[in-house]
Amino acid sequence: METNARYLTIGCFTLAAIVACLGFVFWLNHSGGMSNQQMVRVRFGNQVSGLQPGAAVLFDGMRVGSVANLAVDPQDPRRVLADLAIAAGTPVRQDTRAGIASQGLMGTVAVSLEGGDPAALPLTAQGGERPMLLADPTAGRSLTQSAQDTLGHVDAILADNSDSLKSTMDSLKVFSGALAKNSGRVDAVMAGLAQMAGGGPAKVPPPVYDLATPQLTPFGAIPAGQIVIGTPTAVVALQTQRLLTRSPDGEISPAGTMQWSDALPTLLQQKVSQSFDDAKLVTTLVAPSDFGKDDRQLQLDLRRFDILTGPDRTAEVVFSAKLLSGDGHVVATRLFEGKAPSADADEAASVKALNAAFGTAIVDLGAWVAAPISKDAAGRPPAL
Repeated sequence: METNARYLTIGCFTLAAIVACLGFVFWLNHSGGMSNQQMVRVRFGNQVSGLQPGAAVLFDGMRVGSVANLAVDPQDPRRVLADLAIAAGTPVRQDTRAGIASQGLMGTVAVSLEGGDPAALPLTAQGGERPMLLADPTAGRSLTQSAQDTLGHVDAILADNSDSLKSTMDSLKVFSGALAKNSGRVDAVMAGLAQMAGGGPAKVPPPVYDLATPQLTPFGAIPAGQIVIGTPTAVVALQTQRLLTRSPDGEISPAGTMQWSDALPTLLQQKVSQSFDDAKLVTTLVAPSDFGKDDRQLQLDLRRFDILTGPDRTAEVVFSAKLLSGDGHVVATRLFEGKAPSADADEAASVKALNAAFGTAIVDLGAWVAAPISKDAAGRPPAL
């Protein structure tokens, strides 16, 4: 009994909901917004491609209703009648213009109404028929027809300028042929422009070589005091990190892509100091504020550090040396040379030969600096 009562309650509730929905629809059509409409008929004198029932009706671009019905005019099959359901109060007048509009580039087709003169009479029904507007004769032209007309104009322009177009195409053909024949040069030019603009492939860093530190033979007796090694002097051509070659007629040129670990004068100073320190000779690269009586200063002038080209490739290192006493007087001078054959022209062979030549010169320099300085009867170095 309780189950039957529950089913009866559910059935009554469902029936009440259906009745409420029907009542809402009835109110909407007769008392709500849908009942506040007016019907207007538009007669199109051409085809209305794409227009369908339910399409929007726009008044000055604003939607005011929809197309209720479409039919062919029974009195004239060349015309189409469109019944529009638009909002009541829409100011449709006798001079209102009707047409076809497209909503967006690829949008749906809609009926467009454009407002008329405010002084014009409102559109009214005549003879018991619905108020009727006569659309623009070109309003029914489809977008396809417009596109065909546009293509026709383009075709006419191409036909009128066929000779000029043919000449232009011939010129392009000749130009492309010239580019094809000179593609290698074009690639080189483009690569150069890319490098100027900071683009292109990353530049491979050059190999860097360090100059070997010559090993000096231990000295029997080491002079007292310290040796101040000043910054060597050199001509501009030798103030570089590049590997240098010298032709038999004296032309100096950089060779290869390698670099020394520092400029050649600085390398000479550093390697001399390291060799002397390893041989227990006390050195400094900065002049002391007060020279002792046993201190000496070594001044170097780099003159050659290159590969002599020709049938017999030879590495040559040449520099002059001045030895100054603690009071600043020059006590000895000498020119040092080192040579070593360079069998091959590659960078590794050249570096090996220059290391050998440099070692020969530095060994002679060490023996010269470590030798005691002869003095006169007054205990002073002899004047040069």
